[in-house]
Amino acid sequence: MKLLNCVGLAAALVLAFCAPLRAAPTWTEGVNYFLIDPVRPASVPPGKVEVTEVFSYACPACNLFVPTMHKLKTNLPPNAVFNFLPASFNPSEDWPMFQLAYLTAQTLGVADQTHDAMFNAVWQSNELAVIDPATRGIKSRLPTIEDAAKFYQAKAGVPVEKFLAAAKSFTVDVKVRAAEDTIARYRVDRTPTIVVNGKYRLQTESAGGNDQLVELVKWLVAKESK
Repeated sequence: MKLLNCVGLAAALVLAFCAPLRAAPTWTEGVNYFLIDPVRPASVPPGKVEVTEVFSYACPACNLFVPTMHKLKTNLPPNAVFNFLPASFNPSEDWPMFQLAYLTAQTLGVADQTHDAMFNAVWQSNELAVIDPATRGIKSRLPTIEDAAKFYQAKAGVPVEKFLAAAKSFTVDVKVRAAEDTIARYRVDRTPTIVVNGKYRLQTESAGGNDQLVELVKWLVAKESK
């Protein structure tokens, strides 16, 4: 019995050592990810690597991307800093309003805690929907910043008047202008787009899938960490 066990163990070890190793993915610049030229310096401390999702709450693909976004954040190394950059380039679907709402919430310190809830308000509860559930077309009345203010009061306890005052402030106006400038410099033309350290741009399609995107971002973070 002992002899048979030893023979079986030896065979298993031989198979383990002789089996071909799974090849690491090969990522190609210009195919799987794209160099941003000129590089825009990241707004993180030295030794950190910035990972940014360019998104909109009104973007259906961004809504579907939420589980992958959480997986990506969970799998990033400790030196990676994950943040969001709201886009406005689809005004017919209210993207400028959602950009303003996010940057106002960020200024007030409630953007992170309400991020998933805002997607739910747009795509599940229809509280802030831009698509009419009955016709599947764009609603004739799109959500306003006042509607968003009521959402943030309900979800984060920010008084409507305080939210609206912040939305009209110089601070938020500067943030909106900076977001527009950054997105243009990154040459982002779709959402969701991931930008690593202001240097590399990629999407789920270029990476080859959601799981591949997570692995590619980790690879680029490691590349930038050297």
